[in-house]
Amino acid sequence: MTATRRRTLVLLAAAATAVTWSIMRVTVGRGASQPPEVPWLVVAVELVIAGVVLALGWAVRQYQQGKRPTLNPLRAARTAVLAKASCYTGALLVGWYGGQALSLLTDSDVPGNPARAAAAGLAALGALVLAVVGLVVEHFCRIPPPDAEAEGRREPDVDPTAG
Repeated sequence: MTATRRRTLVLLAAAATAVTWSIMRVTVGRGASQPPEVPWLVVAVELVIAGVVLALGWAVRQYQQGKRPTLNPLRAARTAVLAKASCYTGALLVGWYGGQALSLLTDSDVPGNPARAAAAGLAALGALVLAVVGLVVEHFCRIPPPDAEAEGRREPDVDPTAG
């Protein structure tokens, strides 16, 4: 599994922001009612998920540093996959809530929009935390490459003193 690139996450978030903003502009322009307010619980859930991912990643890090005697390899692999999923989910949610906040801020003269924009902006920040935690935990789960010098100094198959 290759490491997640920050550039990919930024492009994904920017694309999701643009799509969300344009969809909201079109729907509001056609007379649709305002979008529902983003519940403040969304931020709490994003932060709880980020905390769980970080706790699982910390266990893998402790094992790699020799501070934890055992760790199931399957758990470590699942933690790496969860970290990668957190990166992409966080980036998509940054775009989704960021696009909503941007759209609502452009119509800030409508009553209620500043509060909706603040809630969406806070949810976007929570999603950003989730994406960053995913990147950090993915780094924790990285296995160091084998030492090149140790491979070069492999013991010969034949005893040089013999014969």
